[in-house]
Amino acid sequence: MRRLRVRQELWLGLLGVLLAFGVCEAVSRAGLVRRSYLPPATEVLGRALELAGDPVFLDGVGVTLRAWALGLGLACAIAVPLGLLLGSVPLVDTATRAIVELLRPLPSVALIPLVSLLLGSGTATEVALITYASVWPILFNTVYGLGEIDPLAKDTLRAFGFGRLAVLLRAELPATAPLIAAGIRISAAVALILAVATEILSGFGEGLGIFIAQAGLATDGTRDVLAGVVWAGTLGLVINGVLVWGERRLFPWTPEHRETAEGGARV
Repeated sequence: MRRLRVRQELWLGLLGVLLAFGVCEAVSRAGLVRRSYLPPATEVLGRALELAGDPVFLDGVGVTLRAWALGLGLACAIAVPLGLLLGSVPLVDTATRAIVELLRPLPSVALIPLVSLLLGSGTATEVALITYASVWPILFNTVYGLGEIDPLAKDTLRAFGFGRLAVLLRAELPATAPLIAAGIRISAAVALILAVATEILSGFGEGLGIFIAQAGLATDGTRDVLAGVVWAGTLGLVINGVLVWGERRLFPWTPEHRETAEGGARV
């Protein structure tokens, strides 16, 4: 049943994409909107496919993905240990709560001038901003996951003589891992948005955002801008799909993944 529902959601999502595609195509072809503002969807899609054979464009996409991977990796390296510390030591959580609540609402894009002044332009600034924005979903998911662990499991290990580190590695970390993975999936989308947005605002260098920014300055560059947006959306969709697949493979015992597996077995 679960598998059938997933298939229905996929088909409905595909139908929504095709409907939006058809509406944009019809509006542009009918002349309701100037083509310089909204090119036909078929031309945008054709240009996006054409860019797949452009080595310079693909090199720019590679630069964006490299910054995305570095920023997300640093965010994981910072957020997971820090989340485990805050979630397992209430005193530290209380002492740092004001600082965390102060920093969390700050938009990463607003920090671009400051970070650029400190680190200069280029990959360093981009990675720093991506890391800052990506830390929060992973951090809070880790802390929340530790708070939801059944105390009986920890008490049982302590009763058998296991120390604090052993309880963390044997009980707390495995139980929190699915929520950490969900936080990483959320942060992956945030990181990609920040990577492209930082490049667009900087306006120079290499990357997918640079391509979009430069196309926006061209006289007739709307088609290239939208083609770049299609690439950004496709990358986000692929990244999310890969991470969801990884979660299902690594954590099949979680309720939603167990239902999927049981539904597939019944079908």
